[in-house]
Amino acid sequence: MTTESEALTRTDLAQRYFRAEYGHFIGGQWVEGDSGRTIPVTNPTDGTLLATIQAGDAADVNRAVAAAKAAFPSWSRSHPMQRQAVLAEMARRLKARSDDFAMMETLDNGKPIRDSAGFDMPGTAAVYDFYSTTPLHLRGETMDFPDAVSLVHREALGVCAAIVPWNIPMYCTALKLAPALAAGNTVVLKPAESTCLAVLEFFAECADILPSGVVNIVTGYGPEAGEPLVTHPDVRKVSFTGSKPTARKIMGYAAVNIIPQTMELGGKSANIICADADIDAAVEGVVMSTVFNKGEVCIAGTRTFVHQSVMEEFEEKLKTVLSKVSQGDPTLPDTQLGPQASQVQFDKVKSYLELGPREGAKVLVGGAPARIPGLEKGLFIEPTIFTEVENDMRIAQEEIFGPVTCVQAWTDEEEVLRLANETPYGLGGGVWTRDLGRAHRFAREMQTGSVWVNRYYNFVPGQPLGGYKESGFGRENSFETLLHYSQAKAVIINLAEGTLGIYDTPPAAS
Repeated sequence: MTTESEALTRTDLAQRYFRAEYGHFIGGQWVEGDSGRTIPVTNPTDGTLLATIQAGDAADVNRAVAAAKAAFPSWSRSHPMQRQAVLAEMARRLKARSDDFAMMETLDNGKPIRDSAGFDMPGTAAVYDFYSTTPLHLRGETMDFPDAVSLVHREALGVCAAIVPWNIPMYCTALKLAPALAAGNTVVLKPAESTCLAVLEFFAECADILPSGVVNIVTGYGPEAGEPLVTHPDVRKVSFTGSKPTARKIMGYAAVNIIPQTMELGGKSANIICADADIDAAVEGVVMSTVFNKGEVCIAGTRTFVHQSVMEEFEEKLKTVLSKVSQGDPTLPDTQLGPQASQVQFDKVKSYLELGPREGAKVLVGGAPARIPGLEKGLFIEPTIFTEVENDMRIAQEEIFGPVTCVQAWTDEEEVLRLANETPYGLGGGVWTRDLGRAHRFAREMQTGSVWVNRYYNFVPGQPLGGYKESGFGRENSFETLLHYSQAKAVIINLAEGTLGIYDTPPAAS
């Protein structure tokens, strides 16, 4: 049970890590919003106020874009090793205060401290480290011809708009910011208004190493701050991570000025467990995919296909492991499942818990909001497993974004691959088998941007992250990403002397 002293500790932590109010970060300065309006940011564990942020609007966006545009000429022509040094120092500072930023993310988002400290901060630092090695390697090329030399330069785009989601704020910010800066662009960042405090504190930590205007942050709601940012005539690229409905709006906004976009959207990824799989490892992977980050992960393997011959063993072991998952105060090191990040998300997940049985699915585990003594205002959901699921059910086709997994049985390889691909999404996937040939066959046939074999969420540096179909386009977390943040310019130098003679006066007729 959470004691009164622990509740006070959460309040003390908030006061320790956060300011009472945050401004926009524009031109290297923290400034108030033009409207004077603010947005409260609350702790999803107990509903208490953490801080207030600015409710940005078009006037704030205009200031931020102007600062980024003014900084672009110098930054885009800076020595690659300068950009390398900045990114490396950002990684170093993050690692130096990793525990602090992990706690900030936990207080703001509700994810267990074991997730924010064990994945979010190391993963975020790794992104900055990875891209710190790339500025010297973003190169053009030359092509030699008998009478010419063709030079291809890679040039930065300009001001880039980065819009990041609420589920993994620090990590998703790095995925956009680091390659943009490495390639020589300047950035206007709009974080999610509900979970942006760790991001704001990180850039307060790094403000002295970032040239004025290279990174700017405008907080606020999507229609008031996001739309004017994406439609601004001086923005040259948009990178967005979030939901399909919002992506459609942003793509429409970006079409105003015909600018390139990178879209990393939702997922409903298939996790296929074969008859010869290590069932204990597969169960662990399914539990992790269900409860990690409270299930608020777009690439989570939320559709689990289990071979019929091992279904009984799988379900029994799954129930046993899930029964041991510790749910409660996310600031405590033993907690494995925290509250959903917002009331809106809690209500959405709850609606799917009610929908599943109506569609004919059976609840194996969970199926309801969780009541945590001492945290009655917390937005907790029981880890939930639906069985006897049909692939055309909404719970099997729509992104729930909570600790909910659907289990389906299979017997035929061709059929399970058809079912796995029978979704509008294509972001992630998993295969569990001891048969190397089967692993390769399945991975090739799965229509998805990432496939993990025998360990889900096995992220490695430089792994391209992105989706097929309605999960988006473009890739993050890899060298390829730099090509999305730069453009090619061809310069052809003529080596031949004299004219071509094609307009010489023809000889007079005899």
